Amino acid sequence: MMLSAGQAGDNPYLMPLIDMHKATHRGRFHLLADKAYSHPSTRHSLRKRRIPHTIPERSDQVERRKARGSAGGRPPAFDKVLYRERNTVERGFNRLKQWRGIATRYDKYATTYLGGVLLAALITHHRIHD
Repeated sequence: MMLSAGQAGDNPYLMPLIDMHKATHRGRFHLLADKAYSHPSTRHSLRKRRIPHTIPERSDQVERRKARGSAGGRPPAFDKVLYRERNTVERGFNRLKQWRGIATRYDKYATTYLGGVLLAALITHHRIHD
C-alpha cells in the first residue's frame, strides 16, 4: 500500500506501486485498472515493462483516435470478461471505508492514517479468510 496526498491523482503512483509489488512478488500478473489509468503514457510504460493490462479507453480518447482516421491506430485490446474481476478491488475499498476512521480520515499525520489503513486491511483480510 502507498498513501498519496488527497488532492493528488492515482495515476502518478501506479508505476512506483508496481515497482514495490515486483520487488516483493515473483511471477507475472495482469493489471486491471479503471479509466483513470487510461493515459497513453501509462499504457506505454506498461507495454515497455511487458505487463499485460486491461484498461478501458476514455470516450475522449476514442473520439480523438477515430478523428485521426487510419493514423489514429487500432484500439487497445480490452477483455470485458476479465475486466469484471476488477469489482473485487472496489469491494475491498468499500470494506475499508466501513471503518469510520478510514472513511473520514480524522488522523492528522499521514503515517498514523497509513497505520490505520494497514490495521483495517489486516483485520478485514483475516475476517474473510478465517
